[in-house]
Amino acid sequence: MAGNAATGAGYDCGFLDEVVSDGRIAHERSVREEYAEDASPHPGRRPDAVVWPADTAEVAAVLAAANDRGVPVTPWSGGSGLEGNAIPVEGGIVLNTHEIDHVEVSPADMQATVGAGVVYDELNERLAREGLCFAPGISSGDVATLGGMVATNASGFNAVRYGETRDHVRRLEVVTADGRIVDCGRDVVKTSAGYSLKDLFVGSEGTLGVVTEVTVGLVGIPEHRRAALVTFPSRVAASRAVSDIVGSGLVPGALEFMDENAIRMLNRYHPGLGLEVAPTLLIELHANNDGIDADLAFAEGICADHDMLGWEAAGEGEVDDLWQARRDKYWATKSYRDEWDIALVGDVVVPISRYPDIVGAVAEASEDLDLVTSCVGHAGDGNLHFTSLVDPDDEGMVERAHELNERVVERAIALGGSATGEHGVGLGKRKFMAREHGPALDLMRTLKDAFDPDGILNPGKVLPEGRESS
Repeated sequence: MAGNAATGAGYDCGFLDEVVSDGRIAHERSVREEYAEDASPHPGRRPDAVVWPADTAEVAAVLAAANDRGVPVTPWSGGSGLEGNAIPVEGGIVLNTHEIDHVEVSPADMQATVGAGVVYDELNERLAREGLCFAPGISSGDVATLGGMVATNASGFNAVRYGETRDHVRRLEVVTADGRIVDCGRDVVKTSAGYSLKDLFVGSEGTLGVVTEVTVGLVGIPEHRRAALVTFPSRVAASRAVSDIVGSGLVPGALEFMDENAIRMLNRYHPGLGLEVAPTLLIELHANNDGIDADLAFAEGICADHDMLGWEAAGEGEVDDLWQARRDKYWATKSYRDEWDIALVGDVVVPISRYPDIVGAVAEASEDLDLVTSCVGHAGDGNLHFTSLVDPDDEGMVERAHELNERVVERAIALGGSATGEHGVGLGKRKFMAREHGPALDLMRTLKDAFDPDGILNPGKVLPEGRESS
């Protein structure tokens, strides 16, 4: 859905040839074109140069030189962002941290120190040798890097039990706009020493500094996993079951919601899947003892109280297959109707008790606007994703899909929730920041001015233009 990469007057980035060693810089148009867009539907913009620093020192040199010349710098990790987080909207330099990929694991401390370019799934493959994992559980883990996860405070399937990226970050190495290298936090579980600068950088999407190294806390891989697919007569019944499961004190390893359209799309994408077309919960429990079976029975009882239609327990060997199908939801949606495409991937979060309301808001808006919309969500922490399929050549239909997104986001905020649970603000959610944060938005601008007075870091992201909007 993204448009052609826009061009502008451009910046002279020839100075980078003296800053970065071994020719890890591209001025060629064909390479720059590859970094004009991320995975979002937002229109791209071709940068003037792409650079791959080898280490933190080179990142610092690039930023210092760019800052002296007023050249914008857009950090880039895996390019899997869905809100235009990595689009270089003002051109300048795309700074790709892919080559900063060192990994040091300390099993005794239950932590790992890794470069910003380390890919999430690859890290967990390495950690599995020690019986450990980095737990947020994101669907784009085969692409997303630790630097990008920190930048957007990413989370996913396992957040209901293990939390989001922020909950695991112990220390960050960050390069500021003027090239200073700073350590934020310590390699310990807790500290009360001064302001928590690392928490300012987590979720800042590269607008305050560029993360080059992160120390994260790890968890042990559970000895036992159990899962069940549960169908319900309505979205409301499924959503209320979620609220009661979480409210009961049971802490699932994951608790996913899928509506009827999502199930239809998955069945078509995986012909042998054969899931019942009904609102569905995928419940997964983790434990290191045999009490997991009693917990699963307890969850089944709660679902029965909400008139479940069916309960299908999955053996440990089947759990991974179920999750792979869930991870394929994006591609299942994309291929569902020939020559149609995803308008955008919605991402909101609400208090658990209001989950039925936000699921209902999507259904109501979709019917009202005559759109094919499917929903999936990390229901256990109140996160809902929704995707509308559109004919990209039908401008009216595309506009209606964006109207649906606005209605749902406004509803989520009104329910006490947030415009984004895990995708970040980027370009797409800037317009909602004043509504969500009110006067606090001016404090955010004050922080941005303090960290990046010349405004070179990922300009055009997170904060809306002008103080009058708040």
